[in-house]
Amino acid sequence: MTLQPTSFPDLNVTLLYEELNHTNESHCPHSEAWEWLNTGQPVYMMFIAVLGIVLNTLVLTVFFLQKKSCTVAEIYLGNLAAADLVLVSCLPFWAISYANDYNWPFGQFMCKAVNVGIKINVYSSIYFLVLISIDRYIALVHPMSHGRMRKPKYAWLGCLLMWGFGLIMSIPEFVFREVNYFPKYNNSGCFLYFPSKHFAVGFEAMLTVLNFIIPISIILFCTVKIIRVLRTKIMSRLNADKTKHKATTLMLVVLLAFLICWIPFHLVTIMIWLLRIEVLGGCYITNVVNICKLVSNYPAFFNSVLNPILYVIVGKNFRKKVTDLFKQCGVTKTPLSERGHSNLSSTQNTF
Repeated sequence: MTLQPTSFPDLNVTLLYEELNHTNESHCPHSEAWEWLNTGQPVYMMFIAVLGIVLNTLVLTVFFLQKKSCTVAEIYLGNLAAADLVLVSCLPFWAISYANDYNWPFGQFMCKAVNVGIKINVYSSIYFLVLISIDRYIALVHPMSHGRMRKPKYAWLGCLLMWGFGLIMSIPEFVFREVNYFPKYNNSGCFLYFPSKHFAVGFEAMLTVLNFIIPISIILFCTVKIIRVLRTKIMSRLNADKTKHKATTLMLVVLLAFLICWIPFHLVTIMIWLLRIEVLGGCYITNVVNICKLVSNYPAFFNSVLNPILYVIVGKNFRKKVTDLFKQCGVTKTPLSERGHSNLSSTQNTF
């Protein structure tokens, strides 16, 4: 006998209790919101996956098939798009699992691999934004003294280190993710089981510091400095460096979108950590946290679709690159004189 849709909350709450090292005897009545959340989540995840794969593939195609070399800003945004592409490519597996009454039909290895892919995005994408913030900070606040640091080879090295960091931080997912059978629900689920409560508390505390407090602090510091410089230049009517201003505007919009989409996810992670150390507790609080855990995934996943849209809306030169790409593919033919003017313009602009 398989689970009915109304049984989703019971299984989810039971699993959260097990993750928090409570006993199986603990049971929380579920809210009516559960049925709506669990019914809509597979559709939402599949929609985000399809749209995200198309849009992020377009971004990567535009950046890496253009004739000239990528700028430092494009390298960072391209790697951010690649991280988003990894995330959205993993979502269909979970969408199918949720639609199948939380049953995981893809086996042990895919249980580990899919969640490693998702966590790599979570851990690395925020540090790509740290690199973007530092790059804009150097370009606007210290353009003369540290400008030599803004070279493509250093940008590629920084991105490589961030991918490595994300992979290392995802190792617990590969080690402790398991497919377990739950006889009560006649279901096999893919869940993360830490070896002990102390390990879980320590690991999640480390994640909170490394993946939230430190990067957010750096991003906020750089952003405040950048805004001050921009205000000063606007007040003094110094418009000589419009290229940097346009690039910085796009970066600030991307940063703001990321913070809005991902801060709820990290706050819920902190709440789960507080449940583990029993600062928070009780049936009602656990149920609320479990609902928030699901809800916070919605804006976090949407961010992987939002970034490419922002490039098109805010990035004037990105729209031009898209047009040039279609021209290269033979959609339209451009006269030689216009092509020369186009190449000159694209050389002068960053975004």
